[in-house]
Amino acid sequence: MDLEALRIFLKVAEVQSLTRAGEHLGLPKAHVSRKLRALESDLDARLFHRSTRVVRLSPDGEALIPRAKLIVREADEVAGMFRTGRRLRGRVRVDLPVNLARRFVLPALPELLDRHPELELFISTTDRIVDVVGEGFDCVLRVGASTDLDVTQRKLGELSMLNCVSKSYVERRGVPRSLEDLDQHQLVHYASRLGTDTPMFEYDRDGKTHTRPMPSALTVNTTDAYMAACLAGLGIVQVPRIGMTERLSSGEAVDVLAEYRCAPMPVVILQTHGRRPPQRVRAVMDWIAAALSGRLE
Repeated sequence: MDLEALRIFLKVAEVQSLTRAGEHLGLPKAHVSRKLRALESDLDARLFHRSTRVVRLSPDGEALIPRAKLIVREADEVAGMFRTGRRLRGRVRVDLPVNLARRFVLPALPELLDRHPELELFISTTDRIVDVVGEGFDCVLRVGASTDLDVTQRKLGELSMLNCVSKSYVERRGVPRSLEDLDQHQLVHYASRLGTDTPMFEYDRDGKTHTRPMPSALTVNTTDAYMAACLAGLGIVQVPRIGMTERLSSGEAVDVLAEYRCAPMPVVILQTHGRRPPQRVRAVMDWIAAALSGRLE
C-alpha cells in the first residue's frame, strides 16, 4: 500500500479539494491527482465524486477513511521508534491568536528552528475561530471554550479577565461602580463576525455566567482594534489581564468593576491527529506550551 497516496487521500477528504490538499502537503495538484487515480486503480474503487466545484467522498471512500487513518498512524508510530534524537522534518500548519503569537510564541521561534532546521512552519495569526479540520491545520492555539468534536484538545491554562477603560474615558464619563451604572456607559463590543450578536457585559457570579445588555456605538472583530478602541476612550472592554499589565501600571488604562469580571478563559491546543500526533506536530505543540509557560494561570 502506497503510504503517500493514503496521506494524500486523507488530506483531500479533509479539505475537499485537490488544489488545497496539494498546497497543504507541498505537492503539485497534478501529483495529487495522479496518486489518487493510482490508489483508486489499486483498490479497484472510486473514492471520490468529483466536479468542477467540489470533491466529495464516495461510499467506498467513506469506508476507507478509518482504515487509512489507522495505517498512516501505525506507520508514523513505527517510524517514530527510530527517530529519537534526530532532526524533525516536514510541514506543520498552525493557527495562533494574534496577540499571543506576537508577544510570546513567535519570539520563541528561533529556538525551535535552530533545533529542527528541516521543519517548515505555516503560521496563521488571526482572531477569528478557524475551522481546524476544514482549513487543514495540524494544530490551533485557541483562547476560549472549544466545541470542536473532531479534534483532540490539550488545556494549557487560563487567562484571568479584567474590565478596563482608558484614562481619557474616566475623565469624560467617570467610573462605573455598579451594574446599574452600566446603563450610562459605553461598551466596545467584540464579535468575530460583525453584526451577529447583541452587545453584552459579561460577568461571573458563583460559577455561573451572567450577561447584561449595554449601550455600544462600536463593534470590532480583532483584538488589535479592540485594544485601540479602549485606549481611544470609546468604552469598556473585557480583556485578559496579560495584555493590560503595562497599561494599568502606566495609568493609561483603569481597572473597573473588579467584582464583576468574566470567568477566566481557557487556553487550549487543538490538533487533528488523534491521540498520537506525528513527532513534528508534537514538537510544535510542546514549543507553544513552553513559550506560554509562566504566562498562564
